[in-house]
Amino acid sequence: MQMEIRKVRDSFTCRGFEMLLPILLIVINLSHRVPGLEDHAMSSDEKSKIRDQILEMFDHAYGSYMKYAYPADELMPLSCKGRVRGLEPNRGDIDDALGKFSLTLIDTLDTLVVLNKLNEFEDAVKKTLRDVRLDNDIVVSVFETNIRVLGGLLGAHVMSELLRQRGERMQWYRDELLHMAKDLGQRLLPAFNTTSGLPYPRVNLRYGVLDPLSRTGTETDTCTACAGTMILEFAALSRLSGDSVFEEHARKALDVLWEKRQRGSDLVGTVINIHNGDWVRRDSGVGAGIDSYYEYLMKAYILLGDNVYLERFNTHYSAIMKYISQPPLLLNVHMHNPTVNVRSWMDSLLAFFPGLQVLRGDLKPAIETHEMLYQVTKQHKFLPEAFTTEFRVHWGQHPLRPEFAESTYFLYKATGDPYYLKVGQSIVEKLNAHARVPCGFAAVQDVRTGTHEDRMDSFFLAEMFKYLYLLFSEKSELPLDIDNYIFTTEAHLLPMSLSTTQAPCQGNHTEQLSNVGEDLFTHSCPSTQTLFPNNPSYAKSIRDGYKYLTGVGRAYHPSPVRGIELPLHDTGLEPVEFLKSMGITLTPLNEAAVGIKDTGAQEKGVYRVKLVAEVTQTAEEEEVVPLIVQVISPPFLGRMVLTAGPAKFGMDLTKQEHGVKGSIMKSKPYTACGFIENAVALRGHIALVLRGDCMFAAKARRLQEAGVTGVIFIDHREGSSSEETPLFQMVGDGVSTDDITIPLVFLFSREGTELTSALDQHANVDVLLLSKERQLGKEKTEKLNIKFRLAKEEEVEEGVWDGTTFHLLLERGNKGTDTKDKRKPEEQEEEAQRSAVSEHCSASQAGSQPACRPEPNLEPKADP
Repeated sequence: MQMEIRKVRDSFTCRGFEMLLPILLIVINLSHRVPGLEDHAMSSDEKSKIRDQILEMFDHAYGSYMKYAYPADELMPLSCKGRVRGLEPNRGDIDDALGKFSLTLIDTLDTLVVLNKLNEFEDAVKKTLRDVRLDNDIVVSVFETNIRVLGGLLGAHVMSELLRQRGERMQWYRDELLHMAKDLGQRLLPAFNTTSGLPYPRVNLRYGVLDPLSRTGTETDTCTACAGTMILEFAALSRLSGDSVFEEHARKALDVLWEKRQRGSDLVGTVINIHNGDWVRRDSGVGAGIDSYYEYLMKAYILLGDNVYLERFNTHYSAIMKYISQPPLLLNVHMHNPTVNVRSWMDSLLAFFPGLQVLRGDLKPAIETHEMLYQVTKQHKFLPEAFTTEFRVHWGQHPLRPEFAESTYFLYKATGDPYYLKVGQSIVEKLNAHARVPCGFAAVQDVRTGTHEDRMDSFFLAEMFKYLYLLFSEKSELPLDIDNYIFTTEAHLLPMSLSTTQAPCQGNHTEQLSNVGEDLFTHSCPSTQTLFPNNPSYAKSIRDGYKYLTGVGRAYHPSPVRGIELPLHDTGLEPVEFLKSMGITLTPLNEAAVGIKDTGAQEKGVYRVKLVAEVTQTAEEEEVVPLIVQVISPPFLGRMVLTAGPAKFGMDLTKQEHGVKGSIMKSKPYTACGFIENAVALRGHIALVLRGDCMFAAKARRLQEAGVTGVIFIDHREGSSSEETPLFQMVGDGVSTDDITIPLVFLFSREGTELTSALDQHANVDVLLLSKERQLGKEKTEKLNIKFRLAKEEEVEEGVWDGTTFHLLLERGNKGTDTKDKRKPEEQEEEAQRSAVSEHCSASQAGSQPACRPEPNLEPKADP
C-alpha cells in the first residue's frame, strides 16, 4: 500500500517516541486497490456519478435558499420561505443561532469553493459584503455565532485570498471578509467579561452583555462545549488580523475548563457555572454539551502547534477510553464516579467521535463505533437525535446532522476501504428519498413516522455536502489541496500554516501528569503497520463483529432456550435471589430444557441457565400514561382538552383524583433557563415554559423555587403534535430529582400553540392538570343499586335513604281488599319476602336501559 505522508510543520520531525506527535495527514493513494477488496471497489465512473448527484442536491438546497429565503437566516423548506427571527413562532434556544445576518449564506461560502462553484462563490461574497449587517439589536448564541458566522467569514476570507493569489478570480478582494470577521469578534468579546473567564452563553450584537439594553447577561451557566469551542476561530482571527486579544480570551476559557476537570477521573461535566466555575451538571460523555471541547483540543494542536493542547487532549482521551468507551458504545458517566453510567441512551452528536479518533490514529474503536452508528441508520433510515443502548429510538428527530458523514469521510481517508464509499452512498440515497422536498431538504421530525419539520439548518449546507463531495472526489478533482487545511467543528477551512505565523500564547502550560496511561499514539506518529497490521482487510475484520448489532439483516432462528452465563459461585444464592427480585427466575439448563444439546463443557462455578421469566418491560418500553391539560375557565368551560405527556419525576398526577388546578402564566425568560425575571408574578400560578436550552429538571427546580404550582412544558419543535408523534416521559438530569414535587406535563407544539393562543386572547386562563381517564365532564358509568322489598309498618313513613341505593318499599294492602289471605300474618310476611322481586339494577347516568340480575341473598334482614 502506498502512503503519502505530508508533514504539517517543517519545524518538527517524527522520530518514534522521542518527540510529541507532529500531526501527519495520512492520505491513501486511492488508485491502488486494497488486495482482497477489488470485487467491492467502486469504479471512477460510479464515484463520478454519485459526485454529480451530490452537486445536484446541493444546487437544489442552496438554490432554494437563495430563491425563497435570502436574505433571511434560514430556509423553511415546507413553507418555501425564509425564517426571520421574531416573525415566526419562537423555538427557544434553536433560534439563538439566528442573528439577521444571512446565516446560511455565510455558513455556505467555503463549501462553494470546495464544490468548485467559483462563480457562485464570488457572487456570494459580494452579496455578503453588500447586504450583511453585524450590528443588529439581537441576542445570539456566542457558540453558534462563533462556529457558523465567524468561522464562515474566516473560511471565506482564506478561500478568497487563495483565489486572488492565483490571479484568476477575486482580484478586487482586499480583506473585506477579514474586516467583517474582526468586527464580529469584537462584538463577541463582551461575553468573556466574567470573573472566571468562561464566556456568557449569549450576547447582544449591538449592546453586548451588561448594558441595560442588552436583554441578556442574567445567565449563570454554560455548556462545556460552548465555552471550549472558541480557540480555532479566535486564534485564527488573532493570527490573521495581528490582534492577540481573541486568542488570549479563548485560551483562558480552555485553561479554566482544564483546571476544573475532576482530578481523579480527568473528566469534565456538561454544564458549568460561568462565575465560580462550579459544575452544574456532572454527567460526562462525548456527545451533546461536551463534544467539540475535545475536538478543539486536538485540532488546536494541529492548527497552532502548541504541545499543551495535545497533552490535555491525551489526558482526557485516556479517561474517555477508560470510562466512557464501552465498544461499540459511548455512554455518559458521572465525572466523580465514572464507573456508574448515568443514562442508557446516546445522542447523535457523538457520531463525530470516530472521526476524531481517526485524527489521533486510534482506528479500531473508531471503526467499532462507526459501524454501530451505521447499523442504527440502517434500522431507522437516519440517526435519531437520541437512541438507547438497545438501539431503539429515544428522541425521534433528525435535523439532517452531518456528524456521521464526517466520520465516514475520515475513515475512508484513513483506510481506503470502499466499504465507506457504500456508506456514503447510502447517506446520499436516504437524503434524496426521505428528506428532499420541492423547496430544499427538510429535517425529519420523527424517524419512526417519517414526518418532516419545517427547517433546513445552515450546517446542512456548510458540512453535509462538503464531506459527501470530498468522500467521492480525488485530490486532483478539487480546486485546492485539502490536506493543507483543518476542518473546524462547522467544517470551515483554516490553513495549517497559521502555526508558523505566531508563537504559542505565553503562560500556556499544562502540569505534568504522572498517572496518565500512554499508548502507541500518545507520543508517536500513526504508522501503516499499526493501522493495518499485516492485514489489508483490517477494517472489515473489526466491522464483522458488529454486522448484525441491531438485528437488521440477520436471519431469525427461533430457539427454545435463551442461554446466558453468570459467574455464580457454588454458594451463589445472593445473585440468584437478586435476579428473582427483578422478576427473573433462573433454573439449571438440565432442568429447564431437557433434550437441548449442551454446547459447552461444564465449568465449576458457572451455570447455563434458561430465562424462564423476563421482566415484562424495560425502562425504554414503559407505558406512557397520557395526561391532559383541560381549560376550565370561560369561555372554554372544559371543552378545550389537550393531550399531554408525563414526567418521570415530580408529582404523580395519576394519583391525584381531582388533578391540579391553577391559572397559567408564561415564564420570563420563556425557556426558564437562568434567573426568573417574573418570579413574584408567577407565584401561585402554573408556569408555561418552552422546551430547550437546559434540562427539564433544571427548569422545574428553578420554577419550584419561584413558587409555581405546576409547569407546562411546550415543545420548541414547530409543528409537532400528539397525533403524529408518540408521547414520551420527561426524564431528569442524571442526579436525584426527589426534591421536585410540583406536577409537570409536556405539550407538543400544536397543542401548546392552542394554549398560548387562549392566554393571548383572554387575560385569565384556568386549567386542570390531570390524568386523561379523569377528564372533567367525560361520561362515566356509575351503578345505582335499586332494591325492592316489602316494607315494615314502622318504615313506611321514615323513608330512610342510603347513598346511591333506592329503597322502594311496598305497602301492604288495606283490610277491605277483595282478595283476603287466610294465613297468619307471620306466614304472609315470610311468603311475601320469598316471592318479592329483589334485584340489583345498574343504569348509567346517560340514561341507558338497566341491566338487572336476581339478588342471590334473600335473607329477611333489614337494610344496613
